[in-house]
Amino acid sequence: MTTRRSLLTFAATGAATLARPARAEWQPDRPLSMIVAFAAGGGTDLAARTLARFLERDLGQPMVVVNRPGAGGEIGFAELARARPDGLTIGFINTPHIVTLPVERRTRFKLDDFTPIANIVDDPGAFYVLTDSPFRSLGDVIAAAKAKPDSVTYGTTGIGSDDHLAVLAFERQAGVKLLHVPYSGSSQVKQALLGRQIAIASMNVAEGVHESRQGLMRMVGQMGERRTEVAPDAPTFREAGFDVVEGSMRGMAAPAGVPPDALARLSLAVRRTVDNPEFQALAAQQMLPLRFLGPEAYLAELQALRSRYEKLWAEHPWRE
Repeated sequence: MTTRRSLLTFAATGAATLARPARAEWQPDRPLSMIVAFAAGGGTDLAARTLARFLERDLGQPMVVVNRPGAGGEIGFAELARARPDGLTIGFINTPHIVTLPVERRTRFKLDDFTPIANIVDDPGAFYVLTDSPFRSLGDVIAAAKAKPDSVTYGTTGIGSDDHLAVLAFERQAGVKLLHVPYSGSSQVKQALLGRQIAIASMNVAEGVHESRQGLMRMVGQMGERRTEVAPDAPTFREAGFDVVEGSMRGMAAPAGVPPDALARLSLAVRRTVDNPEFQALAAQQMLPLRFLGPEAYLAELQALRSRYEKLWAEHPWRE
């Protein structure tokens, strides 16, 4: 009997079994590791640790969150890609980094090195300004940028981030040029906006909702396909006439080659967690827009994103 077979025994077979409320038998003899490719204390880390608590409960196994930050996520993603595909090592993956990094440079991983387990969060991008900003709409931003090119400053979490790529798309469609100021994280972008060092913060919706509700900043546009429940009053870019749909998906993956029974059990545990009212309440506190996708749907979405960014890189490389 092989070690893998003894570690990954799955009592059920077929989709009907996955729907049963009873816990399927999957009892590895060691704790599971969840690799997070970003620093402790950030939004991705907080979401991962919240999720891990619920997965431990559902799987009946301890789970250790391991932070491996650096190189825009490449260090953690590469470690996950190289891990043994035994179902004992999983990780958080973020878009666009998981697909854009291999497009823009040679990396130690590629999308095909992973088996997606499930998507959990889909956080659209947004433009935030100070409450007393003269920019009341995207039209106001365009008018100012056309009157004085390169004078309207905007902050992002770095070159090639979803925040940055969204602004590049907006610039092309609006025929304007804004002045980019990259930062190392969304908290630095927010502080720069609140300190009046930049005019616009391009970041995910959830990253500015608290300050918006406190009256410190205001959202002039969001980049989802439709308005998010987190900020239902803010119009989408599409409503303003710009086909800019951008954001950050956060989900879980395993190394390529993970056994199907382990993949099915892990995906089931994530689905049960996302459906859990207790987890949903904690996600709402963190302003996390939940969007569950199973393995096949998640993979299809990631592949579509990769094709989109490969085309974009060929036409408009996002170097500065």
